[in-house]
Amino acid sequence: MTENTPTTGFNTRAIHAGQDFEPITGAVVPPVHLSTTYAPEKIGQLRQGYDYGRGTNPTRDSLQAQLAALESSKESARAFTFASGLAAETALIMGVAEPGDHIVMGNDVYGGTYRLINKILGRWQMTHSVVDMGDLAAVEKALAAQKTKILWLETPSNPMMKISDISALAELAHAAGALLVVDNTFATPYLQLPLSLGADVVVHSTTKYIGGHSDVVGGAVVVEDPQLAEAVQFQQFAAGAVNGPLDAYLTTRGLKTLGVRMDRHVSNAAQIADWLTSQPGVERVLYPGLADHPNHELAARQMSGFGGMVSVQFTGGAAAARTVAEHTRLFQLAESLGGIESLMNYPAEMTHASVAGTELAVPDNLVRLSVGIEDVADLIDDLDRALKQV
Repeated sequence: MTENTPTTGFNTRAIHAGQDFEPITGAVVPPVHLSTTYAPEKIGQLRQGYDYGRGTNPTRDSLQAQLAALESSKESARAFTFASGLAAETALIMGVAEPGDHIVMGNDVYGGTYRLINKILGRWQMTHSVVDMGDLAAVEKALAAQKTKILWLETPSNPMMKISDISALAELAHAAGALLVVDNTFATPYLQLPLSLGADVVVHSTTKYIGGHSDVVGGAVVVEDPQLAEAVQFQQFAAGAVNGPLDAYLTTRGLKTLGVRMDRHVSNAAQIADWLTSQPGVERVLYPGLADHPNHELAARQMSGFGGMVSVQFTGGAAAARTVAEHTRLFQLAESLGGIESLMNYPAEMTHASVAGTELAVPDNLVRLSVGIEDVADLIDDLDRALKQV
C-alpha cells in the first residue's frame, strides 16, 4: 500500500502506507536497508531506481510514502525526509528561493528557524521581516513591501501557542506570489492538514511527535505540487542532508502509533491546562483548548484536537518559572518535545535563547510543557509539588 488512499482512516494509513511486506521472505516489517550503494542491471539501467544511498534508499522511501499519505490524500503528494528539522527547512528554502528573495515569518517562530533565516541565509542576501500572523492587514503589508517568496507560519506557535488562520494566510500569500509554508510539528497531520487548507508546503521536525520517543532526530518537507517536489528532491540529493536508514526506520516505527499517542497527549494536556488555570501563582495558561484562549474558535475549526503542548506564565516572574522548571520529577527539564515522556522547558534560556533581545523574545516568566502519555493524575501531582516550591 504505497499510494495515498483517502478512503482509509488515519491510523490504517499510518500503519500500512509505504509498508508493503518484503516479497522474498514475506517479512511483515520491511527490512532496514543499510547498503550505501546498489548494483545496476547493467550500465545505465538501475534496479528499481536505486544507485547510491544519498539519492535513494528503500527504508527512507518507505517513510516518505508513509508521511505523504498522512499529510495529503492527493496522488501527487510527496514527502522528503532529512537529518533534522532544520536540515529540511534549509533544503526547502534553498530549493525554492534565491538571493534577494524575502521571507515573512511569524513573530514567535521557533528560535532555530529564525536563526537559520537571519544568521545563515541572511549572509546569502535573503531578507526577512517579522509580523504578527494574527494581524492579516500587517501580513498583507509585509508581503507587499519586498519581493516575498515565502510566508512562514507556525500554528500552534512555539511557545506562545498562537493559532493562525491557514486558509486566510494562504490567500494573502498567493495573491502576493508567495508560497505558504506551515510548520506542522506541534499539531501533526493527525490534528491538522495545512495542505488541505491552502498551504503549499508542510515542514516537520520529525524528532518530535512523529518519531515520538525522543530517540531519533529528523525532519521532513511535504508538498503536492510536482514542481516543488522536484526542487526539494534535487536539494535532498545534491546537498545531501538525508536521514540515515536506521533513523528512517525508527521514525517509521514511531509514526505508526501517532494517532493513539496523540489522543492521549491531547487528553492529558487538556486536563493539565484546566487544572493550572485555578492554581495560585499562575498568571496565564496558554492552551488553545481553553475557552478563553483568544484563538480557541479558530483552532476548533482548523484542528481536530488542541494538541499536547501547554505554556504557563507565572505572577512571580522569571524566578517562579525557573523554580517550577527545576523542581519537577516526572516532567524532565530538557530541550525538545513530543515524546511519550513529559518534558519541561524554559524557552527564554533554552530553545529560544537565540532570539533573546529581539521582537521574538519569549517572556522570562514562561515555561513550556510537553505533556506526555503518563497517567495524568501523576503528572498533576508532579506539577503541584513544584508549584508549592514557589
